[in-house]
Amino acid sequence: MVGGSGTAGPKRKRATIWEVARLAGVSHQTVSRYLKNDGGMKPTTKSKIDRAIAELDYHPNLIARSMRTRRTNRVAIVLPELTNFVPIPMLRGASAAAYEEGFTTDVIGLEGGEGRRAEGVLNLLASGQAEGVLSFTPLGDLGARMKGETAPVIVFGEYDDDMHSRGKLADGRPAEDIVRHLADLGHRRFLHVAGLRGWASADNRRAVYAEAVAKYGLESYGIYDGDWSVRSGYQAARELPADSGVTAVLAANDYVAIGVIRGFQDRGIRVPEDVSVFGWDDEPFGLYLRPTLSTVRSDGEALGRQAMASLLAAIRGERAMQISESKLYELVPRGSSGPPPW
Repeated sequence: MVGGSGTAGPKRKRATIWEVARLAGVSHQTVSRYLKNDGGMKPTTKSKIDRAIAELDYHPNLIARSMRTRRTNRVAIVLPELTNFVPIPMLRGASAAAYEEGFTTDVIGLEGGEGRRAEGVLNLLASGQAEGVLSFTPLGDLGARMKGETAPVIVFGEYDDDMHSRGKLADGRPAEDIVRHLADLGHRRFLHVAGLRGWASADNRRAVYAEAVAKYGLESYGIYDGDWSVRSGYQAARELPADSGVTAVLAANDYVAIGVIRGFQDRGIRVPEDVSVFGWDDEPFGLYLRPTLSTVRSDGEALGRQAMASLLAAIRGERAMQISESKLYELVPRGSSGPPPW
């Protein structure tokens, strides 16, 4: 218990939509349109409402709205339970998109396989706790079991039961972009330190790497079977013969790339002066390494936003939006890559 003789001041009253409208100099219907993201609003009007909302610290009263409309304004995002991986960027994008439309989100882990998760989603919908469900993991034959349930369910199947990426998130095509970029710098002999076999992302990157090397008339020293870890990258660099002729390494991810760089440095091989190293995933630590890490950036947040927008469109009875693949991946060359040493 905190001591002191003072008393707490009066609690500040929640700002209303009418106060926002008055401060912004617009009608409350205009503010309502803004909150619903109806579109067609002048940028100057949106800017006025933005400033008014920020100044008043306005937040929609979702509880009152649900009592008036008999809607919960809640959506659920489903993941498998007890997973070692949580797609934070996608969750952040999905939650932000929901909030901007006046919805709150619950992230729910459902145990068991596809059938058990489907049963869990059906129970969730039957309880009326959510107006829709966005699942990042398979739900089996849920569609056939809906039996008149009207609340929409969007399965954004980019992960399997163990949250291993697949679909757009496992696209290996950026591996060709890396090979072409390094070839343009003058590299001719490559090594790929791959991820675990059986993972769609690792298998796709491996296949595209081999195809790209052949397509551009380059040479591959080989493909080292890694396991996504720093250690596997380190071992690959330590075991590479001194006369291999390799001047460029494609790592399965940024962790592997760290290991590759350290393995070369421990042998007195300079990065990028002697060998260029390219990672994948644009982990935040890549900016703070020496050298900074060249990598592939994937916009998981944009995918999360698009997936949630598709669910919200379905809730409104509109046609679900297509998930765009444009600009999903971007090459980010940094200090760990450059021209070959000749």
